[in-house]
Amino acid sequence: MASSPDPSSDPVLAIPVLVAADIQDALLTSLHDLHRLQGLLDHAAGNLIQRFGDADAVLTPELTQAHPRLLALREALRNAITELQFHDMATQLVAHTGKVLEACSSQLSAEAMGSDEGEEPAVVQSVPPERANPVTQSEMDAGSIELF
Repeated sequence: MASSPDPSSDPVLAIPVLVAADIQDALLTSLHDLHRLQGLLDHAAGNLIQRFGDADAVLTPELTQAHPRLLALREALRNAITELQFHDMATQLVAHTGKVLEACSSQLSAEAMGSDEGEEPAVVQSVPPERANPVTQSEMDAGSIELF
């Protein structure tokens, strides 16, 4: 039977409460910025979807007979699909990073503020994600979509 590590033997680093508050504020500001970035990415993806609709409207039966224009249109659609793949990966990465920042902020608050005499210790409200990297991309071909 393995014994659990003794937390009292861990080295302790004392951080002044004001420093911890400044760090927590910076973490929360970064989290807010990530949410704004998410909105910008979503807006860009919405624009791409609109472009797909515009391109689809151009694909009339007459146009399908004109090979050079059709090939150029298909290439443009493949490039847009690739951009949507990057949007999906970026969205997952932003969400993952937000969870990490939120967990760090929560843990910092719980550790720095501690608890008053007779109070239960503060519970960390957010748990950091188990995976270090939520998305991976080893290859991306134009015109292919891989759902994550």
